[in-house]
Amino acid sequence: MKKVFALEDLDCAHCAARMEEGIRKLPGVVDVSVNFLTQKLTLEAEDAVFDKALKEAVKICRRIEPDCTIVIK
Repeated sequence: MKKVFALEDLDCAHCAARMEEGIRKLPGVVDVSVNFLTQKLTLEAEDAVFDKALKEAVKICRRIEPDCTIVIK
């Protein structure tokens, strides 16, 4: 499964790269892209673990940049 999420208050390109690096290491993640310019997170993970990977991605983003929010609809 692949989904794109908006990011709010992502202030640093270096932080975006660190988020991408951390999320990439999660089990079941096939591909991830955190784009600072478009303020978007693209997450592709195995269907069976997508929700869990997304929850962990939120934790990683909060740890790296506490003001950044992944908009989940």
